[in-house]
Amino acid sequence: MDNNNTTVLLLSVASLLLAGIATAIFIYIVVPWHKRRRARAIARKIAAKAAATPPTPEPIVEPEAAAKPAQTFKQHSLFILFNQPGESTDQRLAEWLKSHNAQYDSLKHVFLISGQQPANPITVTNAFLPGELPDLYRDEQGTEAVRGISLIVKPPLHKRRNQQMHVYVELAKEVGSLLNADVLDIHHQPVTEATYATIIG
Repeated sequence: MDNNNTTVLLLSVASLLLAGIATAIFIYIVVPWHKRRRARAIARKIAAKAAATPPTPEPIVEPEAAAKPAQTFKQHSLFILFNQPGESTDQRLAEWLKSHNAQYDSLKHVFLISGQQPANPITVTNAFLPGELPDLYRDEQGTEAVRGISLIVKPPLHKRRNQQMHVYVELAKEVGSLLNADVLDIHHQPVTEATYATIIG
């Protein structure tokens, strides 16, 4: 009877061991396989939906014309440097300013020429620091004769309003010729017709 009990006990233990091994095999092999199978099925569904939906075409981007940006200026400046500065040059400069009805600004020590647009006058100032001119109408003399002047004007916002730029260019040409002076641009290079064309716009 004891042998039978031992056999039964051994068979029960063996059965439990085999059941544990079968459970482990099921957990480690069958369950992941089942999950992989479900994942593949989901992936196939997503692929089928994607195939059924026509792809959205990418927008065609038109290449923009490579337009060269126009050079903009806050103000135009021309330097008129006198070859022979002296009292006679100061007198001729004063006469030239009077002929264009230039007004002397006693606060800024500059002359203003109204031209075609009084709201945007052409400023006539000393080309050399501190940039101030004496009141030549009153025969005021500084410590030395004026050696050169600067003509300054703000460009118009619209090209069609560039009448003042025409006046500006004519004034520069006129005073340069009258006083036998060198006319230089903002980079201190001799002014050319191309420079004037750029200013007029």
